[in-house]
Amino acid sequence: MKKIPAPNEAGANEPRLYRVVSSKIEELIRAENIQPGERLPSERDLATKLGVSRTSLREALIALELGGTVEVRGGSGVYVSEQATPQAEVPTAGPGPFEVLAARRLIEVEVAALAAKHASDSAIDAILVAVLEMEQHHEERSGNESADRNFHLAIARATGNSAMVGVIEYLWSQRGSLWHKLKEHFQTEELRQQTLLDHRNIFSAIASHDVAGARTAMRAHLDRVTRTFSRG
Repeated sequence: MKKIPAPNEAGANEPRLYRVVSSKIEELIRAENIQPGERLPSERDLATKLGVSRTSLREALIALELGGTVEVRGGSGVYVSEQATPQAEVPTAGPGPFEVLAARRLIEVEVAALAAKHASDSAIDAILVAVLEMEQHHEERSGNESADRNFHLAIARATGNSAMVGVIEYLWSQRGSLWHKLKEHFQTEELRQQTLLDHRNIFSAIASHDVAGARTAMRAHLDRVTRTFSRG
């Protein structure tokens, strides 16, 4: 009888897409003899040369930056690092940010809708506490991250389905080093304020038991984050 792989075995030998693209970028650097301190082609040109999407390319560049191979300079471009070491290992950092966002968009939109349908008064109060916590700590990185997590988990708890809470906890745990490095490049005060507004809109829809509105507000929030991380 054919053995069915355990969940942690399935796909274990398949490399993450950003690692595959990272290898292609490293091959291009060697093939075109791009020296330390020199600029790589633009993201648009790189994506065309390598035949990959802009989002996959961006994840790969962030992975290479974490590994010390390249340096991403906002408003200037991507450069081969002056301290780059030959054959530097690209770190394994879990799913790429856009993979996580795609999963969140599929799942959290419906979680918000379920919360709007089933949330008790105490569950709504818990979501509001998380919103106020994020507003209080919006300029503090660690506090903001914790409050953001609390907000999304409070929505999952409002569904009354503990499995949903587990799913959201898992998705949150996948926001690894790639996510945080990407966020570091694109997070601004304007974007933090927009996130606060997004969360207020989601909360208002859930508190009003507006199922369609909660779905729309969560989708708009995650779509905006995706656009922010993939812009340029």
